[in-house]
Amino acid sequence: MNRREWKLAGWVAFLVYLIALVYFLLFAEMFGRTHTEINKTYRYNLVLFKEIWRFWHYREQLGFTAVLLNLAGNIVGLMPFGFFLPFLAIRTRSCYTVTCLTFLFSLVIETTQLIYKVGSFDVDDLLLNTIGGILGYLLFWMAQYVRKWSGKGMPIEK
Repeated sequence: MNRREWKLAGWVAFLVYLIALVYFLLFAEMFGRTHTEINKTYRYNLVLFKEIWRFWHYREQLGFTAVLLNLAGNIVGLMPFGFFLPFLAIRTRSCYTVTCLTFLFSLVIETTQLIYKVGSFDVDDLLLNTIGGILGYLLFWMAQYVRKWSGKGMPIEK
């Protein structure tokens, strides 16, 4: 594949990722994203580490799956975002830029959840999502290192 084909494949994969993310965060019933009487109130947490501590403290009562989905899911869910940004746009090749854009993207998601009352606005999610974006960025650079070291892979401009 040439550089243009790699970029096109990257954009398609990024769009599929964004569509899947929006679905899971705003519409997936398995994550409680329904418009029932229960969801007619605004739910939010503005205290940093409150929900992280709660999930960790009550991990035995909540179950492994709930804790994993909340804590690790918020990190892993935004890792592709941090990976795709520097892959698709040279201007986003700095850690600072990826961190800021991941935080802003997460803020848009959390605010949308608050406005439409599907899920809750949680500052802990902002933190975990941003960490996920940074980890995705680090994976991008590790992949670049492996590509350069092996002499194979996508020809990517500097």
